[in-house]
Amino acid sequence: MRVYTLSAVGIALLCTIPFTVGAASAPDEAQTITALATVKTAGGASTSAPLTVTVRQFTTDAERSELMAALKKGGTAAARAELVKRRDIGTVQLGARMTAIKFAYPRSTGDGRLITVVTAEPLVFLGAGLPGAKPTSGYDLGLVMLQVAASGPGSGELVPATKIRLNEQDAIVTEDYSGEVVRLTNVVAK
Repeated sequence: MRVYTLSAVGIALLCTIPFTVGAASAPDEAQTITALATVKTAGGASTSAPLTVTVRQFTTDAERSELMAALKKGGTAAARAELVKRRDIGTVQLGARMTAIKFAYPRSTGDGRLITVVTAEPLVFLGAGLPGAKPTSGYDLGLVMLQVAASGPGSGELVPATKIRLNEQDAIVTEDYSGEVVRLTNVVAK
């Protein structure tokens, strides 16, 4: 389980950023970002896959506020219901699987941008086919956090299937299906 702290104003869904950082202006044209997604299990097994995120349009502040209100009201189910109503604004391709993006919010950082991407369905259920795997029900969202560096490659994290909720301090708490951290390396905007 991971906790992401949010303020009521100015913080993107599911990312941590200092309160002094302002919102980035969204580019008008499509943007493609590539990375390598790698996961290493507690048992020592590892696998990698190429990741391509194509954003045709970024989420507005008003759309972000609507999603946060839905999340506060009803957790994953309400957030997913809000996302499903939205138009597709891009795609996440993990290996050969393509998933529609419903939320993509950029924020300026000291050395580039942090882009938070949310899908209204899981990207993949890591470990779901193993004997004794837990049920997949309720892990209804996918999350990609991309740190796009001003120069050189960036990094990030992928949560391929997650539940989300707000805790008592209005911080986002994710419950990942697999519990394994998927690291993103060589994050590059094209």
